[in-house]
Amino acid sequence: MQAAPFEKEYDFVIVGSGLGGLACALILAMENYSVIVLEKNHQIGGHLQVYSRGKSIFDTGVHYVGSLDKGENLYQFFKYFGIFDQLKLKRLDEEFDVIRFEDGSEYAYTQGFEAFATKLISYFPDEAEAINKYCEKILEVCSKFPLYNLEISTEGYYMESEMLTINAHDYIASLTNNVRLRNVLAGSNLLYAGSRHKTPFYVHALIMKSYLSGAYKFIDGGSQIAIQFSRAIRQRGGLIVKHKKAVSANYHDNGLVKEVVLENGEVVRGKQFISNVHPAVTIDIFGEDRFLNIYKNRIQGLENTVSTFLVHVTFHEKSFKYLNHNIYFHDTDNVWDTVDYEQASWPQTSFICTPYISKTGDYADSMSIMCYMKASETAKWEQTFSTIAEPGQRDEEYKAFKRQKEEQVVNKIESVFPGIKSKIKAVHSATPLTFRDYIGNKDGSMYGIMKDSVSPARTQINTKTKIPNLHLTGQNISLHGILGVTVSAFITCFPFVDKEKLIQKVKNA
Repeated sequence: MQAAPFEKEYDFVIVGSGLGGLACALILAMENYSVIVLEKNHQIGGHLQVYSRGKSIFDTGVHYVGSLDKGENLYQFFKYFGIFDQLKLKRLDEEFDVIRFEDGSEYAYTQGFEAFATKLISYFPDEAEAINKYCEKILEVCSKFPLYNLEISTEGYYMESEMLTINAHDYIASLTNNVRLRNVLAGSNLLYAGSRHKTPFYVHALIMKSYLSGAYKFIDGGSQIAIQFSRAIRQRGGLIVKHKKAVSANYHDNGLVKEVVLENGEVVRGKQFISNVHPAVTIDIFGEDRFLNIYKNRIQGLENTVSTFLVHVTFHEKSFKYLNHNIYFHDTDNVWDTVDYEQASWPQTSFICTPYISKTGDYADSMSIMCYMKASETAKWEQTFSTIAEPGQRDEEYKAFKRQKEEQVVNKIESVFPGIKSKIKAVHSATPLTFRDYIGNKDGSMYGIMKDSVSPARTQINTKTKIPNLHLTGQNISLHGILGVTVSAFITCFPFVDKEKLIQKVKNA
């Protein structure tokens, strides 16, 4: 009797169960609205999904998270949602990120702004002024983004326009002529797929501040966030249904969305609709003819951030010690240009982490290595599709391509950890196609739409659309990442709740 849940009209129909969709559903369910979340895949959570190979658990998107020290903004949001106390967290070392270069030199990021500055000055004693100025600028920029400080602004929820046009690369370069310091300050730019000519400084600042305010790993995988959200949504009468792919919409005569149509022909009726899928895919679902050409052309023409090649290795038992910090490895003294890599030098930049698995404790069960990869590298297989919900096969050539890339990545890691190859039991990988199929964007983009300091207005996407009862949420709206997407969900929900009271609830949580 699968049709039963869809006989009623819901206050909110939410398409996509990524963090943005789940957060909107919980905010609205806590305000006593009826909500249903539709997910096309077998697993909820978008980038929060995990998968297992052998007996090892791997995160697809969330490898660590910031702003979780007591009283910090994400801590407060999770407290408000009632999920914080259920999360299994491990705080990273005080030196939580290490920026490493090919010559073997390493520079640690330390939790907390004062400690961060002090540590950097110990590496670059002649650059104290530049380092302090950099830290002050981050705090200044973050203070201009009200919701990140749990404040409501009369001017709106977005930053002042002059803040949006500061370019991250150019600002950092303006502080110092020391090339190595510039590269250290931008050394974790894999967190936002930093582009020399486009990435705005506010993206860099909000993300840096977040991780300096309490960096944590999720014990046994990040999917627990999605699990706790779904539990809380269901406790408040909300519904989450999987294997339900929205393919189109039907409209009332007055131009409002009446219902979404699922791939199996079922329809789900609602008063309001929220799309947590990429805005370009949203246009496909809700009908190109319903959007103004100027809007449609802008959205469909926006550049997405680069995709990723993610390698997971599992270790022989007790062969490799768990690392309670992350490593950003660059074999170049130009960390901004590795997004536009040349094949011959790939991978120039990699993010390396060991998930914390409770049963193996001091020893790493596995390691994840993330490298940039352009969608064009897997374009010849773009007509293929493969998920648990919709199984499909890719050919031997694709598998050989993956094996070759895995080998290149493992060889790179061997240069960071000599002898690591002998400790590896198995290697698995995910390509841009894997991310495209599971996340539901068109090219496997890591962080959705690329923000652009040259024309910021073009890449700012409003939660409201020209269809009065269709709204947007997710990583393309405010900022990607757990904190950015959570903030975006609040912005999406503000038209339906008393926003002052809602933010007060978050503060009081």
